[in-house]
Amino acid sequence: MGRILRAEAGVGVVWPGGEDTLGLPPANGHGDVSEALRDAPAAPAGPGWPRAPPAAGAGITGGGASFAFLPAPELRARRRCELLVAGAVAVPGHPSMATQLFEGKEHAAVYQKYRFAPGEELQQTILTYLREKRANPAELVVDVGCGSGQGTRFLAEHFKKVVGTDISEAQIQEARDAPSPPNISYLVCPAEELPFEDASVDLLASFTAAHWFDIEKFMREANRVVKPGGCVIISTYTRDMSLRYGNCSEKLTEVFREAWDLLLKYMHSRVKHVLEDYKEIFEAMPFPDKKRITNIFDKIPMTVAGVIGYLESVSPYQAFMKSDPKAAKSFLPETEKRCGWILVRG
Repeated sequence: MGRILRAEAGVGVVWPGGEDTLGLPPANGHGDVSEALRDAPAAPAGPGWPRAPPAAGAGITGGGASFAFLPAPELRARRRCELLVAGAVAVPGHPSMATQLFEGKEHAAVYQKYRFAPGEELQQTILTYLREKRANPAELVVDVGCGSGQGTRFLAEHFKKVVGTDISEAQIQEARDAPSPPNISYLVCPAEELPFEDASVDLLASFTAAHWFDIEKFMREANRVVKPGGCVIISTYTRDMSLRYGNCSEKLTEVFREAWDLLLKYMHSRVKHVLEDYKEIFEAMPFPDKKRITNIFDKIPMTVAGVIGYLESVSPYQAFMKSDPKAAKSFLPETEKRCGWILVRG
């Protein structure tokens, strides 16, 4: 039998085998649990992505989506943890100094390993919106600022041809190296200089990347390449994230948010768009028919190591590493250890 760990907005999350005892042994004889947590098996994947038919609808639009991110890790026993993340949808552009944060091969590998695809509710929101707006199936879809391709692969499940673009060669190489369906291709190019003909793209999408773009230039480029009646859909997480793990949720969330507060001291100025739920970006969209959605909440299963890896993947951590390498290197294992002791003690 399973037990409901959390129910929100009428949705229950049920996991099999909901024992209350963690049963997680220390990694060594001194009670250090960080290694045990790191090696713990991942939780089973959540429900598969729904295979909705290609979307339909009309008009160029961007929205604001908030989605909750709940990593539900399975450790050495059957207890899980959920991480709630909120998000927003909108459209910006690209400063070269900022994009250098994502160009390193090592960081690109971390990004590929720990960044997650759009959650199920966000996916369904996008597909439903497109069905309402487009009269014909979308043929060419472009994922701008695709990183290592998590969102690109979601789009490829629903559309005929998908092209992922990113300014970082290292990110694109990671995307190409990952298993992908045959209808995906990848290109290295800036978001403001897309190599597509005028009025050739049915859907232009961007997942948690638009705040790095030069907003004004990107808007002009989107207006150029998207077909009349096409769509622009852009999303981001918000800062409103929380961890859910049985009766440990409050303490875990406190640790997670303390970690974020520290990292945000090193954030690039463009991350302010994320903190503002892409509000300014949405307002900058020149399209008359547009919609901002801010009530999307998703649940994404993750191990504790996955949560720590996600923190490692974000741009403020990369800036932290450059500013104070010693403190940054100890920050992740210390955060992981704090989470581990909370889970062990309950």
